Amino acid sequence: MRNPKDFIIFPLDVAAEDEAKRYVELLADHVGLFKVGLELFIRSGPGIVRFINSAGSAGVFLDLKLHDIPATVFRAMEGIADLGVYFATVHCGETQKMLEAAVSGSRGEVRLLGVTVLTSVSAKDVEAAGYRSEYYPDLSGLVLKRARMAQKVGCAGVVCSGLEAMEIKKQIGADFITVTPGIRPSWAAGKKDDQQRVTTPAQAVNNGSDYLVIGRPLRDAADPREAAGRVADEIEGALGMKNVE
Repeated sequence: MRNPKDFIIFPLDVAAEDEAKRYVELLADHVGLFKVGLELFIRSGPGIVRFINSAGSAGVFLDLKLHDIPATVFRAMEGIADLGVYFATVHCGETQKMLEAAVSGSRGEVRLLGVTVLTSVSAKDVEAAGYRSEYYPDLSGLVLKRARMAQKVGCAGVVCSGLEAMEIKKQIGADFITVTPGIRPSWAAGKKDDQQRVTTPAQAVNNGSDYLVIGRPLRDAADPREAAGRVADEIEGALGMKNVE
């Protein structure tokens, strides 16, 4: 059975490199991966990836959400493949050719995740964007459509909410990785943010999520290490219940 902490991805969504490094040093032995997004990568570049890889056992999830013409995505992924990251992301919201280019550029050295529908997106947002009416009453249909496209071209998995992970596993397969943002432990509830489709760590694991992106509940805690331990305990409990079932 996987170590519960290895389910946890901590997003380094901070403005300063020094602050990011402080969190890496603080949590390197308490989470499985650190997520490096656009803000930090633009400020710090590949150096922050090298720093994380040298800090401990936690790996890097490079979340740049590539979205461009296939040739550009291919070349960008070639560069990412040289950085030594565990996961990288590409949007599923364009053509299949763009996803194919990303997979080809990764050379099998990076586990590619397709971004289905951002967890900050609501049904009203999808409706306003002009999607067909069949998708916005229940976003899971759009998520599944994009997940199937990602699986078809060779992506390792997708980023989706914990509300859709179970159906993805059921329809696409248990080995297809689901990475879930929008995780809010019950003890961290009540704080407003931009996430719309949220679940607790236990709910997400029970639904089949393989990795949980957990930022604010750890970052805003008085003791981020202790908070990470509480999340790991909740994950361990959920895994125990699944094994009993």
